Amino acid sequence: MTEQSKKNETRIAVVGIIVSNREDEANKVNEILSNYGHLIVGRMGLPYKDKGISIISLIVDGTNDDIGAMTGKLGNIKGVKVKSVVTY
Repeated sequence: MTEQSKKNETRIAVVGIIVSNREDEANKVNEILSNYGHLIVGRMGLPYKDKGISIISLIVDGTNDDIGAMTGKLGNIKGVKVKSVVTY
């Protein structure tokens, strides 16, 4: 397998997103998720009112570069934490 074909191979990933300042940042988070909607296979979002956070879980299918770009943009938003697990 060539280096280019490895780079273009898609992966399945689970992405966890914690938003601690939903009122201020929800629009930014949703805009990024909309821009990467072609990667998203499934999405679940839950408000966790006792903790004052919102939790979003995603199942995505994309290249490492695309998944990394999306999670990187989300992680740059103040009050947003992102973790992903990517299969190989």
